[in-house]
Amino acid sequence: MKISLHSIFLTRFFAVGCLLGLIILGLAWELWLAPLRPGGSWWALKVLPLCWPLAGLLKNRMYTYRWVSLMIWLYFTEGVVRAWSDSGLSASLAMGQTAMCMILFIACALHVRWRFQMAKAMTAS
Repeated sequence: MKISLHSIFLTRFFAVGCLLGLIILGLAWELWLAPLRPGGSWWALKVLPLCWPLAGLLKNRMYTYRWVSLMIWLYFTEGVVRAWSDSGLSASLAMGQTAMCMILFIACALHVRWRFQMAKAMTAS
């Protein structure tokens, strides 16, 4: 299978988009849409670790793609638990978080794999 720059660009686009989506969703969820306490929740701070890898993804750093694909499982787990235990809007937001985590993981994994394949093909030729 020949890997194109377009497919690598798409994985980068989906990774950055999902990471931004998770940051926005987390803030909106905990501060306005379905906070645990009226007026917002300290749980909004959970998005801070998501802000750190944003610069690395935008700079296309391979190392960042690797560790984001591991870190995201914490947010996936939170989404699954809250989708199962919460009700109403909070459960729907949790399912959205879970879906974005899955897309982010797949985008990061494919990005790393395809960049390695492309680098290997370039050194072989």
